[in-house]
Amino acid sequence: MGGGTMDGTEGTGGVGGTKHQRRGDTRQRIQDVALELFAEQGYEKTSLREIAERLAVTKAALYYHFKTKEDILISLFQDMTRPMDELIVWAKEQPHGLVTKQEVLRRYSEALSAASPLFRFMHENQATVRELSVGETFKERMVVMLDIIKEPDMPLIDQVRCVSALFTMHAGMFALKDVEGDPEEKRKAALEVAIDLVTQAHGGTGTA
Repeated sequence: MGGGTMDGTEGTGGVGGTKHQRRGDTRQRIQDVALELFAEQGYEKTSLREIAERLAVTKAALYYHFKTKEDILISLFQDMTRPMDELIVWAKEQPHGLVTKQEVLRRYSEALSAASPLFRFMHENQATVRELSVGETFKERMVVMLDIIKEPDMPLIDQVRCVSALFTMHAGMFALKDVEGDPEEKRKAALEVAIDLVTQAHGGTGTA
């Protein structure tokens, strides 16, 4: 295939580990560029050819990593849901109390921040996401997250507070997008409101 690399950098003839790292970098670049195009012109209107052109690579190089644009989207969701899965496993091993729930919200907020471009895509392309298997997979994880945050025997108003806490952080990424301020400060503000809601649902006690 020649001495060049798929990510456009010059080859050094390095050992396998270096090549593996280079492939990983290319995969990340494909995901980033695809998501940019999906956001700009919509998932349905974006082709693999356009993704390859923006990356300045051949379609063959793109196929090496992903055969279809749905494969790219699935890989993005997998990367996003992996920290969610780890968080769910961790939470289930902790005491099912307020302090654990507050920590779940903190960790989930950080995971959301890392995946904010994908969440924006989900928000703006809800019909597309519903049609793909990834949409159902994400929905299943959200059900588990809600079970961790709320208690089934809580008064209804407190269950609503717990549900709202989780979605406050989702909404914060979209509603605060055009508000002046540092993105990290906005994330912390949404998290603080979410923690307040869960704390209220538990009688207003606990460590915030």
